[in-house]
Amino acid sequence: MFRSLRRALCAAVLLLPLLVGAQTAQAAEAKADAGAGYWHTSGRQILDASGQPVRIAGINWFGFETSNHVVHGLWSRDYKSMIDQMKSLGYNTIRIPFSDDIFKAGTVPNSIDFSSGKNADLQGLNSLGVLDRIVSYAGQDGLKVILDRHRPDSGGQSALWYTAAVPESTWIANLKALATRYKGQDTVVGIDLHNEPHDPACWGCGDTATDWRLAAQRAGNAVLGINPDLLIFVEGVQTFNGVSGWWGGNLMGVAQYPVQLSVANRVVYSAHDYATSVAQQSWFSDPSFPANMPGIWDKYWGYIFKQNIAPVWVGEFGTTLQSTVDQKWLAALVSYLRPTSTYGADSFHWTFWSWNPNSGDTGGILKDDWQTVDTVKDGYLASVKAPGFPGSGGGDPGGPGDPGGGTAACTASYSVSSDWGSGFNAEVKVTNSGASALSSWKVTWTWPGSQKVTSMWNASYTQTGSTVTATNASHNGSVPVGGSASFGFGGAPGGGGVPSVSCTAA
Repeated sequence: MFRSLRRALCAAVLLLPLLVGAQTAQAAEAKADAGAGYWHTSGRQILDASGQPVRIAGINWFGFETSNHVVHGLWSRDYKSMIDQMKSLGYNTIRIPFSDDIFKAGTVPNSIDFSSGKNADLQGLNSLGVLDRIVSYAGQDGLKVILDRHRPDSGGQSALWYTAAVPESTWIANLKALATRYKGQDTVVGIDLHNEPHDPACWGCGDTATDWRLAAQRAGNAVLGINPDLLIFVEGVQTFNGVSGWWGGNLMGVAQYPVQLSVANRVVYSAHDYATSVAQQSWFSDPSFPANMPGIWDKYWGYIFKQNIAPVWVGEFGTTLQSTVDQKWLAALVSYLRPTSTYGADSFHWTFWSWNPNSGDTGGILKDDWQTVDTVKDGYLASVKAPGFPGSGGGDPGGPGDPGGGTAACTASYSVSSDWGSGFNAEVKVTNSGASALSSWKVTWTWPGSQKVTSMWNASYTQTGSTVTATNASHNGSVPVGGSASFGFGGAPGGGGVPSVSCTAA
């Protein structure tokens, strides 16, 4: 670009089009980088540090709230391969539940496999130390993190935000400790103050012992006193004015009693919604189901978004998908959340429950081997997935003065995340190594043995003999200069090693 500009200096009439073109390129690059920095709200949208709208489209990875005191599945896989796989599937945010037990002196994580080099950098760390590593690597991968105070202790869920053993003062002190710990690390964009308040929790009743809205204000202001840049995620209750719903899923009281914090534009309301595999609700047996569901969601929480009061994040929703009712429910909910291709970030935010397969009443995106993707369940979410965010790990951005400036180019790296003999999982990372944004990419490799692709996510493929050609999915073909995209796949048999891969860009 600069060489062209120098040639045009003698013809001033050509300068304006070039400047306009440069501004257009800068705008495109800014758009590609949406999500950088800390976030804030504006009406029903969440905006990044530069004012660009973003959409949370993520996954719950639980375990820190249990007696393992760490995310589950590390007994099977390396944590980095899990986060890479989340990214490759198109999730851009991780909600991480925890209990206050992880703040106790002497609490150490258990059930982590360190064999064959797995999780090597987690050895000797306490639970908070492991959380630090997960946050750091997620940030490098371009995923944001929301920390969810799920339980006062690992024994189980509590109706209120405090118990006899864990008073409100401990709850707030530990939230402030997290705000302090991650201050300046904008991978952690916010804190979900307490999971699923339910009866006798109330909203707007004025009783400081049970009014969740008042408690959320106290805790939210304490967090913002440490880091005023964080988002404060506030769940609903179970019952408001005699109308009951899911635990944490009733936000009807917001219209009359909004959460008011000391820092403006920080509140995101969070609803939970489930299907019959979790519990039966009256609306599932309504003769008009599933056409009745948008009206139900409007009543409990959707109106907050539709009336431009604040952003709404469905922090949990899930199902085993075993029943026809549940399949219809999930399809209806995904449609209600608004497809990204139509509405962009002017949409509901979400984190699906769960990544883990060991959630008894929902199952997960991963199957029981902690490797294989439930492509049917993941497929339901395809229309509401959203672009990822800039990674904190950086990369060589190149520049317009590079030789061949403006040329699209890419490289690809292939890594085997697990191999059990009869099969394996692998991931491929595509990096924009050129001087202009990619609009699409294609990766090719040839195995020396008899390996075949059995499933692939975040890309489509053809295989002829031992040669595989993978092309980008619709949501990850655009890659900014210096940026990357990933896809993963399963193959069989195992033991194939790592072939050479080539990448073709457009």
